[in-house]
Amino acid sequence: MPEKKIPPGETPPVEGSIAEAHEEKPDPRRIWEHVGVWPLLIFLGACLVALFFLARIFGW
Repeated sequence: MPEKKIPPGETPPVEGSIAEAHEEKPDPRRIWEHVGVWPLLIFLGACLVALFFLARIFGW
């Protein structure tokens, strides 16, 4: 018996998927997983380096 042709743009019927839905990761609770922590640390580090050089320029 020939297979039934599926028109373009339509998905074929699935016969038995063994895939399982992945578990959703909870919202970040740890400080290091927060989105803004790393850019903030980089910015603060750059400010400290800039302050060091400004202090050297002005003779401190």
